[in-house]
Amino acid sequence: MNRDHFHLIGIGGIGMSAIAKALIKKGYSVSGSDLVKNQETQKLKELGAIIFDSQIKNNIDVVLSKFQNQKVNFVVSSAIKNANEELLYCKKRNFLIKHRSEILAMIMKSYISLSIAGSHGKTSTSTFLSTLLELCTHNSSSITGGIIPIYESNAHIENTKFLVTEIDESDGTIHNYISNIGIINNIDFDHCDHFKNINEVLYSFKKFASNSEKLLINYDCKIIRKNFSSSNQWSNEKSNNIAYSIIPDDVNKHNTIGKYYENGKFIDMINIPIPGLHNLSNITAAIAASRMVGISFEKIKKNIKSLTLPKKRFEFRGKLNQRIIYDDYAHHPNEIKATINLARLFIRDKNNKKESRLVAIFQPHRFSRVKQFINEFAEELSKADVIYLTSIFGAGETNIDNINSEQIANLIYKSNKNVKYLKNNYEIKEKFFELTQKDDFIINMGAGDCHNLWSILSKKNTLDNEKINGKF
Repeated sequence: MNRDHFHLIGIGGIGMSAIAKALIKKGYSVSGSDLVKNQETQKLKELGAIIFDSQIKNNIDVVLSKFQNQKVNFVVSSAIKNANEELLYCKKRNFLIKHRSEILAMIMKSYISLSIAGSHGKTSTSTFLSTLLELCTHNSSSITGGIIPIYESNAHIENTKFLVTEIDESDGTIHNYISNIGIINNIDFDHCDHFKNINEVLYSFKKFASNSEKLLINYDCKIIRKNFSSSNQWSNEKSNNIAYSIIPDDVNKHNTIGKYYENGKFIDMINIPIPGLHNLSNITAAIAASRMVGISFEKIKKNIKSLTLPKKRFEFRGKLNQRIIYDDYAHHPNEIKATINLARLFIRDKNNKKESRLVAIFQPHRFSRVKQFINEFAEELSKADVIYLTSIFGAGETNIDNINSEQIANLIYKSNKNVKYLKNNYEIKEKFFELTQKDDFIINMGAGDCHNLWSILSKKNTLDNEKINGKF
């Protein structure tokens, strides 16, 4: 009997491509469509997936013809709009349409699942936990929304005991997941395109919590502390009456050294090779989850030195004319706050007597988010020394309220005059050496296409150098 076939509409996305890889590894045939060709669609082709670079109804007919002896499941994420031609055609023909969360939930049933949810830090926590479980047990798989360095992929699927999954709360489908261990990093109001208020966000997380056999929660998050209860909590602020704690002793740009406690009892000092207090919280969660599945602290301490951040999470991109450039996925005010604090830690740690300028380049993500948090964005961004804002990345939203980045810039200007609006990466490229100076520490933030900036800048710099050296 042939196994089901899966056709994923929007297969090139970081979450959808991970699901597609997992399905292929599980022995299913897979096809999909995406308007954008990227590394993920190329990898899927190499794994045997059929990839369409259009999204037209004829693709559906081709799939049905090719896999006519199999049950065909059509899969979408919430990023796929109702006007999508493939989706419209599937609905018209009354074909079986599933959400990506249903497919991930199906895959999770084959494993002891450790699922990371929360408003911030999910990908980092998933990376840390995946790395620890892999190194300590060699018996773990992973499906996440980012590239995990130890696997060099967003999906590593084998016939293992454990599965680490990153759970998306943005569209309310979080209730589809049933986890052996459910982990909640933190809760903030976000995803204003779907949720009206914090109570709706809380309702989603409570459904996730009720579907978790065991719940691991962050005591330091006030919203979690007020609304959730569990004997499995972690903290970086206190150790009494807390199951798992790391109290920081020394924090610098290279590492974080802290005292590790379990149930209020001091166990040992631990040296973590990742800077930043927000990362310490994520790593504490990963250690706590590892302990909950029976991994010894000795094994964890031995392998902790191998932890690295996923891509786009305070990722060093390089230097251009003595200007240091980092990329970060921060796109919510609280994420920007954490990223700027970490950047300041790097600057303060330098031996130079003159402190470098902190230059923030920010591409806002979604009109609904900017509308909701415009004052908070201005407040946190103004803490950089120099701020450059580019146009809002709409992520498919319609700008019904005429929101724009210049409005954020005008608010920032009230407290920090060193702010400017620039249209896009290419305007930054043309004016880069006018906008910046030697020894600047530049952090490029956002969740859209802003992370192409480094390749644009480095290409320009190469061409300029070749011109100077007479190659043109």
